[in-house]
Amino acid sequence: MASVVFYFQIHQPHRLRRYSVFDSDPFYFDNQKNGDIARKVADKCYRPTTELILDLVKRHKGRFKVSYSITGTVLDQWAEFTPDIIDIFKRLADTGCCEFLAETYYHSLSFLYSKEEFTAQVAMHTKRMQDLFGQTPTVFRNTELIYSNDVGHAIAEMKDEHGKPRFLGGICEGADHLLGYRSPNFIYRPPHTGNGPTGKPFGLLLKNYRLSDDIAFRFSNRGWSEWPLTAERFAQWVHQINGNGNVCNLFMDYETFGEHQWADTGIFKFLDALPEKIFDIAPGVNDFATPSEAFKRYDAVGDYDVPHVISWADTERDLSAWLGNAMQSGALNETYRVERLVKARLAAALKSGDEQAKVEASHALNDWRKLTTSDHFYYMCTKYWADGDVHKYFSPYESPYDAYINYMNTLDNMRTRVSG
Repeated sequence: MASVVFYFQIHQPHRLRRYSVFDSDPFYFDNQKNGDIARKVADKCYRPTTELILDLVKRHKGRFKVSYSITGTVLDQWAEFTPDIIDIFKRLADTGCCEFLAETYYHSLSFLYSKEEFTAQVAMHTKRMQDLFGQTPTVFRNTELIYSNDVGHAIAEMKDEHGKPRFLGGICEGADHLLGYRSPNFIYRPPHTGNGPTGKPFGLLLKNYRLSDDIAFRFSNRGWSEWPLTAERFAQWVHQINGNGNVCNLFMDYETFGEHQWADTGIFKFLDALPEKIFDIAPGVNDFATPSEAFKRYDAVGDYDVPHVISWADTERDLSAWLGNAMQSGALNETYRVERLVKARLAAALKSGDEQAKVEASHALNDWRKLTTSDHFYYMCTKYWADGDVHKYFSPYESPYDAYINYMNTLDNMRTRVSG
């Protein structure tokens, strides 16, 4: 049996407004632009795709299943600009065929810089999933699938309120240089890691990047030898996993549907037909599973040893998208130096009992956390050629240097704001 594990990442950052050295007010974010983008992507992707997936779940009587990692930053913007999107996801959650994963609330790189902040953001995100969708996540994905053995160990050691392991496993990139001859279509485990809440070892689902990227990146490429990709052909590729794998992990940005691959490419027709083709190619053989179901159903076949940090970004699958130059490194280090000041300001306000001071300090912490979102550092990337084109596509700035200057102007104000 090959179980298709469909996982979608949904994220939008709080984009900064143009902030010069002469600005002194504490209003950093471009609400007009953020609202415009939220509504545009809702129209092109979030609304039609989620309605289609809800229909597929009902049409296939619960056999079609999906999973999502939805950042706190996009949830906050949906609540403000497009609240009906949250309602659609609540309906999807009610079907029992949709699993929500845990991650950092602000889509941050906090694991690399502040374990305290990392733990706090994971707890914040977990509570939001509970409050909105009635689920307590049991599977974790780190920002941009950033992963190493250290990440795996930290997540495996997290405990719930009863002192038991919180997570069954995590998801990460299936990197060729780490897998070697092995297939990403099995469950693995980090080396030297204990058991999860079911007593089975903490597991890892690895992205099958070839099949995932066929949908996410190559689908509309008329120069691709497999264009146009049909659901029938893709179902055949999935079926070929049988005999050399248990899972087909299709991990991608949700914006693949309608935003990156426009509706006129046929991407929605492809998604609409895919479950039926996967079921029909070998009745009773292939199915869909959520990550937690996959971890419970299949055993790990070996260790996935990741001594150095990997991600799912760009061709290198490393941290160079966020830490590839001195601007990015400097900005990140300065950001986490300000953490101590922000939290000290809040602690002093809470101790003082001054209600106005508590409100102002809480707002400062919230703003600082929005500044930890990884996108701000991604915009500073100076990589060129194919990867550079991707970075330019997502950036609201004319150049990485503009991104750096604008961010540092904002951060300098934040530092002044909490140092007084």
